[in-house]
Amino acid sequence: MSEKREKPYKWRREDYREKTKGLLIVNTGDGKGKTTCSIGLMVRAAGQGLNCCMIQFMKSKTDRYGEHESLEKLGIEVHTMGDGFTWDTKDPAQDIKTSEETWELCVEKMRSGEYDLLVFDELVYVLDYKFLDLDKVLTEIKANREDQPALHIVVSGRNAPAELIEAADLVTEMKEVKHPFNAGIYAQQGIEF
Repeated sequence: MSEKREKPYKWRREDYREKTKGLLIVNTGDGKGKTTCSIGLMVRAAGQGLNCCMIQFMKSKTDRYGEHESLEKLGIEVHTMGDGFTWDTKDPAQDIKTSEETWELCVEKMRSGEYDLLVFDELVYVLDYKFLDLDKVLTEIKANREDQPALHIVVSGRNAPAELIEAADLVTEMKEVKHPFNAGIYAQQGIEF
C-alpha cells in the first residue's frame, strides 16, 4: 500500500475530527436516485479536496453518461466496467466474469491508499444476483476500512442484503412513489443518463 496521505480537512477542529471515521454507505431501494445520490456525495467530497473514484459494475463500458462528463471535469476518476445490465447480456457466465474483474479493480483501489471516497456503483445488484460472494466482499471491505479508518465507501443498487445493511454505517432506501416510465415516458438525457 502507498504512503498514507494527510486528509485535506482545513476548517474542522481537531477534537471534531477525532469523532469522525470513514463510513460504509449503502444507497438501495426500488426508487430512482441511488447512483445520483452517490454522485452528489462525490461532488461534495471533491469540493472539499477529497480524492474520489467511482467504479460502475453494470453500466456498459461502451456508453458515456452525463455523470462521466461532469465527474471528469471535477477530476474524479470513473471506471465503467460492465457489459450492460443482465437483461442486455443474457449470459450469466459472462456477467459473473465481468463482476469478478470489476471487483478486482475495486480491491486494487481500496488497497492503494490513494482515495478518500470510493463509490462502487451497482455492486448491490451483483451481490443480489449472486455474481460475487457476499462474505468475501464484506471481508475485503472490512479489512480495508480497518487499515484505512478514514476511507469512505459507498455502494449502490436494489435489494441490499441484510448482512451489508448490518455492516453499513449509513443506509438510505430510495422508495418509488411515482415514476414517469409508468406513464410511457422513456429515460431522458440529463435525467436518467
